[in-house]
Amino acid sequence: MVLISAVRDYISRMLQDISGMKVLILDSQTVSIVSVVYSQSDLLQKEVFLVELVDSISKSKESMSHLKAVCFLRPTSENIQHMRRQLASPRFGEYHFFFSNILKDTQIHILADSDEHEVVQQVQEFYADFVAIDPYHFTLNMPSNHLYMLPAVVDPSNLQHFCDRVVDGIAAIFLALKRRPVIRYQRTSDIAKSIAQETAKLMYQQESGLFDFRRMEVSPLLLVVDRRDDPVTPLLNQWTYQAMVHELIGIEDNKVNLGNIGKFSKDQQEVVLSSEQDAFFKTNMYENFGDIGMNIKRMVDEFQQIAKSNQNIQTIEDMAKFVDNYPEYKKMQGNVSKHVTMVTEMSKIVEERKLMLVSETEQELACNGGQVAAFEAVMNLLNNESISDIDRLRLVMLYALRYEKESPVQLMQLFNKLASRSAKYKSGLVQFLLKQAGIDKRTGDLFGNRDLLNIARNMARGLKGVENVYTQHQPLLFQTMESISKGRLRDVDYPFVGNHFQQGRPQEVVIFIVGGTTYEEARSVALQNADQFWDSFYTWWFCGSQF
Repeated sequence: MVLISAVRDYISRMLQDISGMKVLILDSQTVSIVSVVYSQSDLLQKEVFLVELVDSISKSKESMSHLKAVCFLRPTSENIQHMRRQLASPRFGEYHFFFSNILKDTQIHILADSDEHEVVQQVQEFYADFVAIDPYHFTLNMPSNHLYMLPAVVDPSNLQHFCDRVVDGIAAIFLALKRRPVIRYQRTSDIAKSIAQETAKLMYQQESGLFDFRRMEVSPLLLVVDRRDDPVTPLLNQWTYQAMVHELIGIEDNKVNLGNIGKFSKDQQEVVLSSEQDAFFKTNMYENFGDIGMNIKRMVDEFQQIAKSNQNIQTIEDMAKFVDNYPEYKKMQGNVSKHVTMVTEMSKIVEERKLMLVSETEQELACNGGQVAAFEAVMNLLNNESISDIDRLRLVMLYALRYEKESPVQLMQLFNKLASRSAKYKSGLVQFLLKQAGIDKRTGDLFGNRDLLNIARNMARGLKGVENVYTQHQPLLFQTMESISKGRLRDVDYPFVGNHFQQGRPQEVVIFIVGGTTYEEARSVALQNADQFWDSFYTWWFCGSQF
């Protein structure tokens, strides 16, 4: 059950069942949903010759009755009003409506009453109300979603809007997969509880008929948790390819804007980084930075051999072969250039910010004990002129999360040093982090020092040593998945909603995190799904937007 395939199937069904020339009408959210699974060339093959946003189609009065409008929209009141105005004076010959989630009866009536010219051919619900970044990692692209972990600072109406959107997204996932889950949530998080209860209400009461799928021997699990339970993972610098690109350059809807870090030619300013469209990236997205350099060198060598053979054209047959292979050759050339450029730019950033030095201390703080040595290491880095303000702040935050109860005097010394070295530092920022995500607020065993099993595991790892000091950290999510698979997720910490309980260990799990995910966590999920031991344990990973 791969999320990208589910969304691609929906889009394909929309487009291939409607013959002739088409215009695809999207809104600001469905444009992201489509763009991560369908390329422009894919759309052209389906006879889509124009793509427009719903809020701009009414601005033009030009009639295009030769085109059939395929409208893929979220079922919001704004989109319904846009379509009502469009139907009053239709620009296109036909209208085919596909909504990404459940339509209200009143919305259907508005569309029906507005179709005076009888141009609407169909109205359907296609449940693709999420952005499928990777096969097991999806998002709702909600800006500033981390604020909703703190209900006290958010207007109640905005908080309700956030909850509604999250519930819609979760509902779409399970409707696409034709499943109804058992639901659990993190006990210490009010927002996680609210989302879990609202989702259960929709699935088991309001739309119970829609979710009445064939019963499974063991129901899937939806687990709603809070980003504050693991504040460490987003603070760590990354050393695997996909996570590193996002950390140092930025990925949005599987696109990387290189214009943010330097001057590049127009065709190189924005590049696509998708495991579905780029074989090299699919193979290497979870590899560490050192291996990536060697793998790119091999790719460059292969390309140079192909380029050399293309220069040796002597016969008509050679020329015909070159022409046939030219599109693939150009694609490979672009791919080589893209990856070489990104790795080159990231290498520059690593050197400028002394990230290898910084990251070694980060990993020690996250994974190993030793408060005295940790304090000295952090203090030395705060005094280092080459360390950036953001990395100084991260180091103090990591130290504070690890040793908040053990060394209040040293912690205050680090606060004062940070304030004197970083002009941008706002007083009280680290204290606020501890107030929201400190040891008294967390449920899980973040540093492996509460639970005897985790303490033993850490001791064994310390004796065995680690393969790579820069990637030794495992996110709390890994422990959570392990607990689920072994039936050890405690009911007292993660209660069930209602009277729907788990009978046996789930083999399909959706984990929703309020506040966002990281690509390090997405990597953990993907590697677990690929592991033969976990071959029947699928996990889809959800967030509002990535860190």
